[in-house]
Amino acid sequence: MRKTIASLLFAALLSPLCALAAGTVDLNTADAAALESIKGIGPARAAAIIQYRDKNGPFASVDDLVKVPGIGDKSIVQLRDQLSVTPARKANAQPK
Repeated sequence: MRKTIASLLFAALLSPLCALAAGTVDLNTADAAALESIKGIGPARAAAIIQYRDKNGPFASVDDLVKVPGIGDKSIVQLRDQLSVTPARKANAQPK
């Protein structure tokens, strides 16, 4: 009985950590290591994503990855659940 309770307690404590680990990687803020943690993105793709972002500015959506050389529609379908895009902040935005 004690082992069962201990196991349930341990699982309850671990579940928030698992939820965090299952999060997405933001295309607009991720470094190469974060991008490479995504299944289907290796060093070359990570470098291409960062190079495109540096040259063209932030991504408006995950679908914008199609503009990165070497990434097509099929890749985006596979990567979509693992990636996210945070809206870019306007440099001259005034607080209300």
